[in-house]
Amino acid sequence: MPKFPNSWTGTGISPGGEAPENRPALSGMTRGELETALAALPGSPPSYRAAQIISWIARGALSFDDMTNLPRSLRSALAERFTLRGSAAAARQEDRDGTVKLGIRLRSGAVVETVLLAAAEDTAAGAEETEKRRYTACLSTQAGCPVGCVFCKTGSLGFLRNLDASEIVDQFLYLSDLIRPSGGRISRVVVMGMGEPLLNLAALRGALEILRDGEGAALSKRGITVSTAGIRRGILDMAENGPEAELALSLTTAREDLRLRLMPGTAGNSLGEVKKALKIYREKQGRQITLETVLLGEINTTAEDARALAGFARGLPALVNIIPWNPVEGLSFEGKPLRKPAAEETAAFKKMLTEAGLTVTQRYRRGRGVSGACGQLGSALPL
Repeated sequence: MPKFPNSWTGTGISPGGEAPENRPALSGMTRGELETALAALPGSPPSYRAAQIISWIARGALSFDDMTNLPRSLRSALAERFTLRGSAAAARQEDRDGTVKLGIRLRSGAVVETVLLAAAEDTAAGAEETEKRRYTACLSTQAGCPVGCVFCKTGSLGFLRNLDASEIVDQFLYLSDLIRPSGGRISRVVVMGMGEPLLNLAALRGALEILRDGEGAALSKRGITVSTAGIRRGILDMAENGPEAELALSLTTAREDLRLRLMPGTAGNSLGEVKKALKIYREKQGRQITLETVLLGEINTTAEDARALAGFARGLPALVNIIPWNPVEGLSFEGKPLRKPAAEETAAFKKMLTEAGLTVTQRYRRGRGVSGACGQLGSALPL
């Protein structure tokens, strides 16, 4: 049974941190689905009212009474049949670097985690410099994860279930609630939280359609990145049917045998077939592809690993993002505790990739103080 924390207390983010009763959540309805639901209710044309409701939800409405430009009869009918959100924010942690991690309680009682990343952006206005903040939401798509990567806390939990569209969108809304009073806005989403997004593609597709709606969050397709462990059929599905987004492959190593031992849930998705799928995605969608490589000390940082990665990247083309492993207590590989790579080990690996002609970036370690960095989600927040 997955070891999900189920007794986190509320922290004032929502009353008691309790999940809402079991009515459909409007936050998870696309414009078309909302118009269909409204067609049976009193009020003006569904298309007109749907746009208003989408706008209110994105602006953080907490009740149907907040939707003051809707007829009272429609607000009453909506309140009888629906909730605004399908989950509740139950716990919060904030790191010194500005990263915030929320625990989101689902109706089942399970808790998933979502992260708000803040980056300073200095702009000069005449003789003055004004600091602005760029906000990114890291969203989860599953409670737990079936891929079972040995270096990932979420992977150690096992798999509970897929999230529905409202449970994905709600994460964005609760994170937005934190910064809305100060005029902040989330401009970027990375689907890199708990779970394998391409094993829950239908719900993800609906959630991203909602977040891109012009009356709502109005995210651009360039402002969305979906990360996958390499689910070939999901990549091909995205290539044909969307959602339009940047795509990141959690590669870790291009040595097939080592990758299967580190990421057992990728079995049946050979690197050769995954690479073919990535090429098709790029041809059809024209979107950026990133190869993410979590560096594990003395495991996947050898010259052999660098050569294999360069060979895999050849012909895509792709950006390589190296991520020194963020420590998670208790994780091991083949009987030995995992460790983060030494600084010189990381630098040497990066140099080998650069000399092989790859474009390489290194991810900044935000959120480690609250176990909110890459691979750390699923750690219990304080009770």
